[in-house]
Amino acid sequence: MNKAEEPEAYTIGWQPFLGLKIYLDSKPLIPRPETEWWSECLISEAAEKFSVVRLGRAARSATENSFANERPRFLDLCAGSGAIGCAALKTLPYMEVFFGEIDPAHEKTILKNIAENNLDTSRSHICIGDLFQPFENIKFDVIAANPPYIPEDRELPSSVADYEPALALRAGSDGLALIRRIATSLRFHLTPNGVAWIECDSAHTEAARALFIAEGFAAEIKNDHYGVPRIIVARHA
Repeated sequence: MNKAEEPEAYTIGWQPFLGLKIYLDSKPLIPRPETEWWSECLISEAAEKFSVVRLGRAARSATENSFANERPRFLDLCAGSGAIGCAALKTLPYMEVFFGEIDPAHEKTILKNIAENNLDTSRSHICIGDLFQPFENIKFDVIAANPPYIPEDRELPSSVADYEPALALRAGSDGLALIRRIATSLRFHLTPNGVAWIECDSAHTEAARALFIAEGFAAEIKNDHYGVPRIIVARHA
């Protein structure tokens, strides 16, 4: 490794994200500007759709959800540093926010980001496991996912390949290994009126969209703020 190529965010130890200071102690994936942009769009949509009025809906049963409560639920899937979920905690005070992450090393980082940004710990739940595995029968009103989506054979800059975790970058020969699994499991974890935003490789957005359509979802591609196709938005058809 060339120390001069180490990403600045790792050197200083944190990255700004939607007004938050996101610490990177466990060296998770560094949040990118495109992720910050679409996260803001998603959170804005959630703020319009789900309000404090939603708290009046009937409580879910404990058999459906071990975190039984009347609040809408937001899931930051493949959370890494927890940047997206922390932004949701800050902006959506009427939602329970869940963080799903496979690497247990990142749990302390997520906890630090919640604490250091003075966010509401009572509405946050960190669950370590493979994709939806920790959530059993829990369904979410909003799902945000920035999964690994880089094809194995794609060359990356050494500042990325040598420093950022391959587990958060690479996803099989076509980059769709994790997105394929998300598509097949989504029906079990998205409420009837819920929405899922999934970041994907710009070269494979059509293929990613087709995966969700094949599972019976209405799915569209959204461009990021650079005009690059970047996000799949999936809802029940």
